[in-house]
Amino acid sequence: MKKIIIPVVFLFSFVGFSQTSKDLNKNYTKRVLENAEVDLISSFYSQDGDNAAVTGGIGTEKLTDIATNITVSIPLNANDVLTIDGTISAYTSASSSNVNPFDGGGNTSNRFDYDDDDKGTISAKSAASTNVNTNNLGNSISNSSGGSPWVESSGASKSDVWASGDIGYSHYSADRNSIVGVHLNFANEFDYTSFGFGGSFTKLFNEKNTEIDLKGNVYFDSWQPVYPTEIKAYKEANSNLNAGFFTGVDILNKNGTIINKNGPTVWSPFNTNLIDNKSRNTYSVSLSFFQILSKKAQVSLFLDLVKQDGWLANPMQRVYFGDKANYFIGNASSIPNYTSKSNTDVFQLADDIERLPTTRFKIPVGARFNYYINEAVSLRTYYRYYYDDWGITAHTANIELPIKISDTFTLYPTYRYYTQTAADYFAPYEENLSTSDYYTSDYDLSEFNSNQFGFGISYTDIFTSRRIWKLGLKSIDLKYSNYKRNTGLTAGIVNVGFKFVMD
Repeated sequence: MKKIIIPVVFLFSFVGFSQTSKDLNKNYTKRVLENAEVDLISSFYSQDGDNAAVTGGIGTEKLTDIATNITVSIPLNANDVLTIDGTISAYTSASSSNVNPFDGGGNTSNRFDYDDDDKGTISAKSAASTNVNTNNLGNSISNSSGGSPWVESSGASKSDVWASGDIGYSHYSADRNSIVGVHLNFANEFDYTSFGFGGSFTKLFNEKNTEIDLKGNVYFDSWQPVYPTEIKAYKEANSNLNAGFFTGVDILNKNGTIINKNGPTVWSPFNTNLIDNKSRNTYSVSLSFFQILSKKAQVSLFLDLVKQDGWLANPMQRVYFGDKANYFIGNASSIPNYTSKSNTDVFQLADDIERLPTTRFKIPVGARFNYYINEAVSLRTYYRYYYDDWGITAHTANIELPIKISDTFTLYPTYRYYTQTAADYFAPYEENLSTSDYYTSDYDLSEFNSNQFGFGISYTDIFTSRRIWKLGLKSIDLKYSNYKRNTGLTAGIVNVGFKFVMD
């Protein structure tokens, strides 16, 4: 899930009409923000695809997300503005539910009552430490469904809520040519916590026709790691396939034959060392340049430098090696169709979790060009080039064509094209090698291109004649976008936004 923060800066200029008025008002400064403003944005996102990273690069990617963001800007005085921003996002994910694929589907829902205790909703006690009759439990498992990367599990990882809060302060100089800002941020979801802070400085020149922005941000994040069920259970059972979670559970080889758990050839995770450094830190510096070229044209350039360190892989995501034997739990007859959606009752045990370097350096650089064609039509364009030291290079191009159909309504069709190369560590299901230091089957790090078409309508009332309680409605924006990757991932996004002015 990608979070986007869009700063909006309102710049005002004051021009006197006579020498007398200048003298009378020489000590008067127009307020940066006359009244408190409230921005409310809600979105609905839905996607589907066949390359889930949690199940090693194959499997359902069904996900829905509903998010709401509210931003309140409060004038403290003529020169200072306090901004409070909050976001809450609730999602349901078939992919992440398969962190534990063994607790749902058919009559298996009560047989595998196991999930990560860090989530705090389902006990992670092994069967050996409970009063469950583990022999009967194992027999029922081995003779029924073992889960599937194509079937959504009913476990606690199926859904969650992400919440974020940000508080910012901006100070404008008396001549409105300098702006200083600071902010604090906090975000949390079941397996991840983030704390951040940052600052910015803006300088305007050339009668406010030229602007330079400098921003810096630091985020200190921490994992509360959730691991694939079979890997965590193996470690908790001290590598004993006859104890705990694995008690009485048949493990099958690629031919569907039940293996001897005490024999020389058995399943085991390739690397039982899990996360030893739960931190993920991000440091970024951004430089932007804005220039008004003429009454009709404006251009901006930007450069970001981003450095990350810590555990940068996702501990939930499985990896399967092409040079290791395959082992399964479930229906032996479904193994030949494992990668097909017809497989509903067998699951392959992971070889390892995703592992990636502990540092990453990113450089996005880009430009915007906006042109006022006539009173009815404008042109907005955007291009960005991206590079990182994991081997990814990417290009993004976006065009928007606002069409003003009345004093209050504007239509804006949009198109976005994106393409990227694969990370050095990416390989599809069963194509990574155990001899590699780093590996992933997350298709967000694969080579792909995408197209996104959107259409929106905007209503603007600068006089805020429509009111709700003490709030005057200033604008409404409604937009739908359709997104498609050449890997097969598709998504639909609906956004609706409201801007209010408070008396």
